This record gives sequence, structure tokens and C-alpha cells, in this order.
Amino acid sequence: MAQFVLVPFQRLEAEVLQALLEDYATRDGTDYGERERTTEEKVDRLQCQLGTGELHILYDADSEQWDLVERTQAELLLNS
Repeated sequence: MAQFVLVPFQRLEAEVLQALLEDYATRDGTDYGERERTTEEKVDRLQCQLGTGELHILYDADSEQWDLVERTQAELLLNS
């Protein structure tokens, strides 16, 4: 069973957070909508969502991988 850890984005160094967000923003399947967005626009949007609490960074200690997860999904994963 996966063991998730909430990673407060504020505790990450700016360069690490930037690299994490860029990695996520350039994954396959992250383009939605009528207009394609630049990586910078995607990163800015992700940063805003982290700031408002809409998104959380979760780290899976078992697989040693991280992901950005919507707040409600993160709460479910952390409380299971």
C-alpha cells in the first residue's frame, strides 16, 4: 500500500520547485482547452493553484515518486 507524504511547497528551494513544476507542466497529456499554453504559463498556473491550496505535492515513499494532486484527492490519499 502506498504511503503518501504531503510536501509543503513553501519548504522547497525556489529552483527545486521550479524544476518540479516544469517537469509536471511538460508531461504528456497536460494540454487542455482551445489554446495551447506555454510552459511558463502552465508553471504560473500551477504555482497559483499551489498557493491557493487547490493543488498539493504528494510524495509516495514506496515508489519514491511525487505528483501534484487536487486538494480533495490529496485528502483522501493522506487519510486512507
